[in-house]
Amino acid sequence: MLAFTGCSTPDGIDSDVSSLNSVTAANFDRIFDVSTDNSGLVRVTPIGEGVSKSVVTLGHGSDGEITLNPGESTTHNYPEGSYTVTIVSYDLAGNSTTNTYPLQVTYVAPTDISVSQTFAGTTLTITATANYANGMLVTWGDGGANEVPTVMTGALGETFTVPAHTYAPGVYTLTVTALSGGAATTTATYPVTVYAPFALPITYESPIQNYGIGGTFGGVGVAVVANPFPGGLNTSANVWRYTKPTGAAFWSGTWTPMSTPNSVPINMDNGNKIKVLVYSTEVGKMLNVELEQADNGIPNQVLKVASTVANQWEELVFDFGASGIPAGTSFRQLVFRYNDVTDGLGEVIYIDNIRQSN
Repeated sequence: MLAFTGCSTPDGIDSDVSSLNSVTAANFDRIFDVSTDNSGLVRVTPIGEGVSKSVVTLGHGSDGEITLNPGESTTHNYPEGSYTVTIVSYDLAGNSTTNTYPLQVTYVAPTDISVSQTFAGTTLTITATANYANGMLVTWGDGGANEVPTVMTGALGETFTVPAHTYAPGVYTLTVTALSGGAATTTATYPVTVYAPFALPITYESPIQNYGIGGTFGGVGVAVVANPFPGGLNTSANVWRYTKPTGAAFWSGTWTPMSTPNSVPINMDNGNKIKVLVYSTEVGKMLNVELEQADNGIPNQVLKVASTVANQWEELVFDFGASGIPAGTSFRQLVFRYNDVTDGLGEVIYIDNIRQSN
């Protein structure tokens, strides 16, 4: 037996679809989701009732017309500026409605500029970062009133770099400007002191000599201070205070690098004598001048000279002429020690005008 069943329309669904030919779209709108990170990224999402598709023209670039189904979006990176976005909405019957929407893209000023500086001699290398920066410019500060800023290399969210810059010794203002990609910018300035290579004579008076170069060992302390005893052989404004506190090791002292690029080696062809102005409160304690790290590998050279007067400036002369140092020898470290036969007893001496002569 064969049985046949017919199709029926379920309750609630009308089998007449002719009305779809007259359905129209309405309540058109658009959603612009504009990023705030200065990327210029904008998401465009057309919305509307009864829309079967939307055709979007972004108003910038060469993407042309972009067709979107209901609920879909498109994205585009805009430069800062004003744009007109055109959306053509189609209903189920194929009828279209065109609407235009203004779009304003504004970039925010970058924040939190951070600059890292590294010196090699008088050559400065910098890197820079900033939130929301699409670009950076640096003005080195040594090019006069009409100095043209240098463009740094980098991109949004990255560290910006620039080729190293060589200065003449001096004091400058470094200016770094973070660019939003639009009109907004943020500028930071940094004082830059470019030291001349550290060299004899050492006077403690020059603003472009780094008197803090080097260090101490064994517990002594040093500082550049105003001359507490101006007069006699030394009326200069500043001197070097050398303190050997109670308990400082007998072998304590200071070391100063005299090697390139930050210093100038002590070339003995320029003179076998090192002369030093010294102010001490005691007679008979010895100051050491030690020349180390010779470029030709000869041993370190040490001379000790005792103070001969108390409570006044005197010149101590360290004559290396009898030490057999080969011609052309250069030393790359200068060391001072004081009273190296015993631990510190709270001694304080003052040193100035360290120079080389014949």
